[in-house]
Amino acid sequence: MNPLKDKLLDAVEAEFRYYKKIAEDAIGQISWQHMQEAPAGGLNSIAVIMKHMAGNLRSRWTDFLTSDGEKPWRNREQEFINDLAGRDELMGRWEEAWETLFETLRGLREADLEATVTIRTQPVTVSRALVRQVGHYGYHTGQILLIARTFAGPAWRFLSIPPGGSKAFNASMRARPGA
Repeated sequence: MNPLKDKLLDAVEAEFRYYKKIAEDAIGQISWQHMQEAPAGGLNSIAVIMKHMAGNLRSRWTDFLTSDGEKPWRNREQEFINDLAGRDELMGRWEEAWETLFETLRGLREADLEATVTIRTQPVTVSRALVRQVGHYGYHTGQILLIARTFAGPAWRFLSIPPGGSKAFNASMRARPGA
């Protein structure tokens, strides 16, 4: 076991799990109707963003080490069409896609981090592919949070430190055992 490899993969997995959780916490604050509404003309709804993320997750992480991350069966353009039957269908796709990622991460070995994979025919190291996807999912998670917060309005429950709460948060962190 390589401690650096383990720390890197642990950190990457923690970030992916964090993005998944806060996206889910955000959509838990709004209705299915709001999830389907685009916040403005030309923008995507939360449902469409999540559908796109699920498509990307499945494509990138299925046979990650052995096939191009852009699978021939993926229809990226279709991901931007809101044809979902309901929240349950979306959440089923979402969970299945994230599990594909987490299963792949569990199977990575130390030697895999410097291996080369392809994404849209472009060779990249596994390490670079991991960082690239952390950024991609972070970007879309931010979109989900902004749109959800807009629809939730004053009822929004902050998912991190609320405005004006930094001092109290920092004090509570300092008071924790081992701090």
